[in-house]
Amino acid sequence: GEAEVMAAAGVEDILIANQVVGKHKIQRLVNLCRWADVKIAVDSTATLTDLSRAAQEKGVEVGVLIEIDSGMKRAGVQPGKPVVALARTIVDLPGLRFDGLMSWEGHSLSAPSPEERRAEAARSIALLTESADLCRSAGIAVRIVSCGGSGTLDVTPMLPGITEVQAGGAVFNDVTYAKWQVPTQPAIFVRCTVTSRPALNRIIVDGGFKTMPAWLNQPRPLGIDHVEKVATSAEHGIVTLSAPNHDVKVGDGCDFLLGYGDATVFLHDAIYAVRNGIVEAIWRVEARGRLR
Repeated sequence: GEAEVMAAAGVEDILIANQVVGKHKIQRLVNLCRWADVKIAVDSTATLTDLSRAAQEKGVEVGVLIEIDSGMKRAGVQPGKPVVALARTIVDLPGLRFDGLMSWEGHSLSAPSPEERRAEAARSIALLTESADLCRSAGIAVRIVSCGGSGTLDVTPMLPGITEVQAGGAVFNDVTYAKWQVPTQPAIFVRCTVTSRPALNRIIVDGGFKTMPAWLNQPRPLGIDHVEKVATSAEHGIVTLSAPNHDVKVGDGCDFLLGYGDATVFLHDAIYAVRNGIVEAIWRVEARGRLR
């Protein structure tokens, strides 16, 4: 669904970094390939025959990247020889174009220190690039070697053999990315309204986890001193202070740095682009709800 929105907006080079399964979705995929260069991830032969047949019937070519499990223990084929075997199968199927390999070293983000995070990310990415070299040694061209995300942005682009980085959230940054030491400035906030001051050390706003998801990290209010804790329920944000605050009033606006922007943007209809306090544009979140 999101890829369809992007293609309709004129984006011509699209990677769906996931497996596309089921006849209905495969039909939508090959239809989309009439308008854009669309690539998908695969990690088995399960859908390859259906993909090949559908692409031939539409007269299109579907780009394919093999997803490798480089330690994330999510989807992905094991690195090394299994990658070469799957690549050979893809190369032999009409309607499919083997473009390369991809992985995501997201497990490295849980490392206890930045040095260990960088080292684990590099170890994981080495499994990807070594698999690419094995394919090339077997006579299989590997055009794309794609990996990484915002949380490993200080590692992935510097490593040899990588042609593409899948970073996205770094464009906004937030509390979570800041903890991962992503080297960009925070640029996305949610504006809430103070709805209650039940105590001098407590501020209640109208933004809870339905507005600002907090499952990775809690959002952080800006411009308020002595913040001790932030908690969210469905419709409320609760800011607890370590010292009394006499300045914040019911009805005041309060901007929050997001706990995790990736889980926030798709909950809203629009992003208001503000420069120097002036709204310069309103960007509709066109792909909101396009999850099927």
